[in-house]
Amino acid sequence: MTEATDLAQQAGDRDPRVGLRAVAALRRLVEQLEAVQVRGARARGWSWQEIANELGVSRQAVHKKHGRH
Repeated sequence: MTEATDLAQQAGDRDPRVGLRAVAALRRLVEQLEAVQVRGARARGWSWQEIANELGVSRQAVHKKHGRH
């Protein structure tokens, strides 16, 4: 997780160019991590509702985002 730690630090940089690039990279990383965790939960038999509850979103939102993968 060194990359995530470095990016989090860079996100607070006073230079907006550095900070914004770090924020964009963190956004991509979070999306990848979410997809991995959703696949893992589904492989373990979790319902879309259970996953949605943990992510703090609706069942429809999580299914729309990850259901076709």
